[in-house]
Amino acid sequence: MQEQHIMPALARNAAGRLTLETADLGNIANEFGTPAYVMSEATVVNNCRAFIDAFDIHYGDNFTVAYASKAFSCKEIYRIVHREGLGVDVVSGGELYTALSAGFPADKIYFHGNNKTAAELQYALDADVRRIVVDNETELELLSALTDKPLDISVRLCPRIEAHTHEFVQTGQLDSKFGVDIQNSDAFLERVLALPNINLVGIHCHIGSQIFDAEPFAEIIKKFVAHCAHWRNKYGVIITEMNLGGGFGISYTNSDTPRPIADIVRETCEHMKSACAAHNYPLPHIVVEPGRAIVGNAGLTLYTVGNVKNVPGVRTYIALDGGLTDNPRYALYQAEHFPLTVSSENGDRKPVTLAGRNCETGDLLAENVPLAPVKPGERIALLSTGAYTYSMASHYNRIPKPPVIMITNGKTRVIINRETYQDITRQDI
Repeated sequence: MQEQHIMPALARNAAGRLTLETADLGNIANEFGTPAYVMSEATVVNNCRAFIDAFDIHYGDNFTVAYASKAFSCKEIYRIVHREGLGVDVVSGGELYTALSAGFPADKIYFHGNNKTAAELQYALDADVRRIVVDNETELELLSALTDKPLDISVRLCPRIEAHTHEFVQTGQLDSKFGVDIQNSDAFLERVLALPNINLVGIHCHIGSQIFDAEPFAEIIKKFVAHCAHWRNKYGVIITEMNLGGGFGISYTNSDTPRPIADIVRETCEHMKSACAAHNYPLPHIVVEPGRAIVGNAGLTLYTVGNVKNVPGVRTYIALDGGLTDNPRYALYQAEHFPLTVSSENGDRKPVTLAGRNCETGDLLAENVPLAPVKPGERIALLSTGAYTYSMASHYNRIPKPPVIMITNGKTRVIINRETYQDITRQDI
């Protein structure tokens, strides 16, 4: 089916019912209820291996693929990516706690964030995380005050590179809350050199999301290697680790055409080797941080149709039993997701608007998307929701968060329980 371009494990069985791997999504909706996030473990594993295998071939063993767990953080996903040989990056004490409680080794964890608290930094220090990525000089001073032990750090640089994507997910341009401006970073390095216990070994950046080819990474590498050569020549400092961030894109619609990960990694490695040769600079340890590219097209969300409202000459609303509380991406930045009926399609697909159940006019999941005719009580699957849906879900209108169901070898297992009303009120006094 055409939508396999969006989700490789998706298919329709002989009866025309939608399946993920070999699991019947209608049966999953009946057993676990809706809304429900459903994920393919095989797809997560395949995505992990695509990165690992490509770097193995084109860069040897001098690399780390660190899963950007802000895309989807839970104990089971940490277990899976660890089993597949990945590191992880975390951006909060909560993500760090979840990773450690799942048994993830601290020496494979990178800790990011533009305003880490003293308590979070102390937690990371006590846990001996592999690398704290310092975002600014204030954090550098705080970190130095928290420990007198020798500490290797990285610094997040703002490289003044703009990814061609929505302004809310651009992070590498000059006007950004993240990082030290690369053109004014000598002062940061000089402050590091004045601190006896801090050793700067790495640089990091992240320029945005939904990057479909290697060219933005080539721009980062060109700037990074030239800048590191400048630091070597001026200060005698050799940076041994270059973290290129994440942002690897996936297909949300049939018109999205990201290049294969193997090709992007190959070209990225070629650019690194070429840039280092040009500056006579030693090849650094490369770190990349895919999040969406690991889990995004491994997941979908199941909904039940509540009502169908036709506004003549305007649009047709399909009201679902979820909304911005389980997927705020459309409300935030008009992120596209492709819907399919779970049962066999009866009739031609026509443009509809998928409306959520929350008390907000802007609570929409998609507008003007093609969908075969549906009736109240039928199920809809919204594709490629494995990233930034559960992790951004809220309790607005006091709606419980859906469960996450993992499909492994065609069998289902709950990896996050559906919340109850009691869960929502647990912290109330």
